[in-house]
Amino acid sequence: MTSTAEQDRPVILFDGVCNLCTGSVQFVIERDSRKRFRFASLQSPVAEKLLGRRDDLESMVLVQDGKTYRKSTAALLIAKRLDGLWPALSVFLVVPRFLRDAVYDWIGRRRYRMFGKRDVCWTPSPELAERFLNSGTEP
Repeated sequence: MTSTAEQDRPVILFDGVCNLCTGSVQFVIERDSRKRFRFASLQSPVAEKLLGRRDDLESMVLVQDGKTYRKSTAALLIAKRLDGLWPALSVFLVVPRFLRDAVYDWIGRRRYRMFGKRDVCWTPSPELAERFLNSGTEP
């Protein structure tokens, strides 16, 4: 059984070799003073456990309250929980998803060309490691 405290700790799954994706995770970490979010790469066993597969590396995924959100919906729901003015971006949730996701997909198809790619998944610093799930950590 999951505790209320754990339910309020959504998990962000991201492409661990994508520079844009790891930069986005670092952006979230800097603006998540309550340390609500936990993270795992889409290439990890944790992602496979949460999603049942690991074949969709094109999308950031948010697992929150037992639900899975992808693409622009995930990004906007993440922004909604950040410090500062970032929650204001959630107003774009009223835009039809197919339009939001078209922009998301356009960037996603070009992300390696525009921002680069790593040879191996990004590894967080020891100070951040507690927020990252690994194969031995319960999501």
